[in-house]
Amino acid sequence: MKALIGIKKGMTRVFKGDKVLPVSVIDISGCVLSYLEKEGFELGIGEARNKNKAITGKYEALKMVPAKREYFKGSLEEKNIGDSVNADTFNVGDKVIVTGVSKGKGFAGVVKRWGFHGGPKTHGQSDRLRAPGSIGAGTDPGRVVKGKKMGGRMGQDTVTLNNREIVDIKDNHLLILGPVPGSKGDLIRIYTE
Repeated sequence: MKALIGIKKGMTRVFKGDKVLPVSVIDISGCVLSYLEKEGFELGIGEARNKNKAITGKYEALKMVPAKREYFKGSLEEKNIGDSVNADTFNVGDKVIVTGVSKGKGFAGVVKRWGFHGGPKTHGQSDRLRAPGSIGAGTDPGRVVKGKKMGGRMGQDTVTLNNREIVDIKDNHLLILGPVPGSKGDLIRIYTE
């Protein structure tokens, strides 16, 4: 299994021949193998400022506590705890799986969250334009059905994208074709199965 974690730095574009490719820039400098066990391994980046005895004991072999870390099931070839995991793990043109947490939008109404059209502005309904409308039948079933599309928290979900191509590798930055989930500074998982 090949795996990396990195920090999203933003987006830019790359010129390949007569094509312009939009790419996401992922900084993977400082990625180390932080924990190892039979079922899987953990990669970490940075050093945590606040640590307790329990977490310090877990990373005793590493001699530091990573600030951000991600667990992977499987095995990493020929690596020991504390070894850095570099960009040469992958090659240009490889297809990878990218996972991140999407941008949070806060509490959103039905028009923004689900694309509802709202009610008419005319016929005496001056204040019903972005309202959801009816949310259910009357006596039967006498309740709101589960899964009804309503206003609520939007975004901040774990999103996985398959078959993302690595366009280029510069220093310790991976350039991945297209957008990846998350804001600038968010942790991104990059791996193959």
